[in-house]
Amino acid sequence: MTTNGDNASPFGAPAVAARTGLAHAGKDRPAATRDGHLPDALTGLRAAIGAARFPLALPSAETAERVTAALADQLDDYLLPRLSRLDAPLLVVVGGSTGAGKSTLVNSLVQARVSAAGVLRPTTRSPVLVCNPADSPWFRRGELLPGLTRTNQPSADPGTLHLVTAPALPPGLAFLDAPDIDSVVDANRALAGQLLAAADLWLFVTTAARYADAVPWELLHGARARGAVIALVLDRVPAEATDEVAAHLAEMLAEQGLGSAPLFVLPETWVDGQGLLPDRVTAPLADWFGRLAADAEARAAVVRQTLGGALAALRPAVQSLVEAADEQVTAADALDDRVRAAYRAANRTVEQGLRDGRMLRGEVLTRWQEFVGTSDFFRTLEARIGRLRDRIVGAISGRPAPAAQLRDAIESQLSTLLRGVAAEAAEHAYTGWKAHPAGAALLTEDLAHHSPDLPERVERLIRDWQRDVLELVRVEGGDKRFVARTAAYAVNATGLAVMIAVFASTAFIPTGLEVATGAGTTVAGQAVLQAIFGDQAVRTLAGKAREDLLKRVRILLDAEADRYLTRTEPARPAGRAAGELRRAAERVETARRHSGFATAAPAVRESDEGRNS
Repeated sequence: MTTNGDNASPFGAPAVAARTGLAHAGKDRPAATRDGHLPDALTGLRAAIGAARFPLALPSAETAERVTAALADQLDDYLLPRLSRLDAPLLVVVGGSTGAGKSTLVNSLVQARVSAAGVLRPTTRSPVLVCNPADSPWFRRGELLPGLTRTNQPSADPGTLHLVTAPALPPGLAFLDAPDIDSVVDANRALAGQLLAAADLWLFVTTAARYADAVPWELLHGARARGAVIALVLDRVPAEATDEVAAHLAEMLAEQGLGSAPLFVLPETWVDGQGLLPDRVTAPLADWFGRLAADAEARAAVVRQTLGGALAALRPAVQSLVEAADEQVTAADALDDRVRAAYRAANRTVEQGLRDGRMLRGEVLTRWQEFVGTSDFFRTLEARIGRLRDRIVGAISGRPAPAAQLRDAIESQLSTLLRGVAAEAAEHAYTGWKAHPAGAALLTEDLAHHSPDLPERVERLIRDWQRDVLELVRVEGGDKRFVARTAAYAVNATGLAVMIAVFASTAFIPTGLEVATGAGTTVAGQAVLQAIFGDQAVRTLAGKAREDLLKRVRILLDAEADRYLTRTEPARPAGRAAGELRRAAERVETARRHSGFATAAPAVRESDEGRNS
């Protein structure tokens, strides 16, 4: 098999700089390295990205999490350390599909078996970085790819970086043999993508049988979107298919905006006893890298193109996070609004129940009639108003049972109302959340009903309210001769009457006579209380008692709503997260435009924008 030198020869190191328009860019040091604005802005962006959270289960959340991780990795692994040392050795990440021969190629280029090669897959489980001994301190310090633990021995742990020195590799250049981009191991695929994002130059290795696969092209699109410098190796090409396959791949590259990428075609061949390819096969590629290593200006051009493209790609990527963060806040607000609407409706139902007379029906009405007497009593009320107080006192002192029964009936009616509205509100809130993807993920079955201890809390609420109504009567009517004369049982009787007034529209009190004559529950027979306190006092007492009851109900229902709201609160992203991301990205963009890295990244078609991360 022979090396296709003709395909490789036009792509010398100077050509890389010429093709990227950065042939002389290495002469001027970027402003960012002088004033520090760009590194500071990137550090601020890294902090904003680290603080961003997307906890609600929305369709955009999973993508946002991936973009967040990718941006954080690129800032930590590449942008910040590379900006701190523009003169550091050029890092070439060798990536490609399973079985493409990446490790064999790296071994052959450095003339040593530094990376394991074989038929078992995956072969490269942890990345292997090969550099000249003089460059070893830079990579060993861990500024680049700080999340990987340095080791001098091969490891199966993808969290390690195996450092190897090779004297045959010229200074200024390092190869990183990455795991397969289509590995069957998820962690390997993720690591491969992370390493490619940390490359100054991506050497993509494919074969005559795999060059059209979808996965590699997705990564090539992403690399192009970031403006990374790319070189390609078409490996293991049968001699009879060399021209046809190479031409087809070149055509595909041109269609995808990668026509200027250097392309090397390696023929199908044998390996020697050390597992290395013949020198004549790898010579064109080795010469190309040799010239690149020897040309500081060309290396600087490569670094600046990749840095410039990566920096330019930050803004649209961060904008996608801003939109996702805004969507999280909007969703959290929507979930909270659905809960609050359900419990506001419950409060309105209670308020309406205290105004429309429904509380005065059934058992309460019956016990009230028994409490105040028969209809004959009301027919003679106006003529005998002076003796009214004595009749009430006699009724209370002689027949205590009706008072207790009326109090129990009031408590039962109120309890039924409050438990009913709480159950209905819980059901509506549950249904509202279930219809929302983020809400459905937060639900548990117990939220479909009111709290298990609600009945006990309702009973306590009513008892406390009844007690405070009596205290209100005692305080408000303390200077009235009637209350003073009739003592505690008069206060109790008056308190019950005030409770009935709370349940009647505008404090009118229904009587047995009016119900019997079909007048309904809104009546003009409030003379019982008027006889005690007078018209204005009746209205004042009933109004205060009603407001006190409604306040207690609001507290009760707010506690029920909190069962939902306490679930959105920890899941709610900070409302300022989107703004902080937006401002951080704008600071980076401003610093980038004032630096030496303002060269725009290659244009990205609309269909490719989702791969900017």
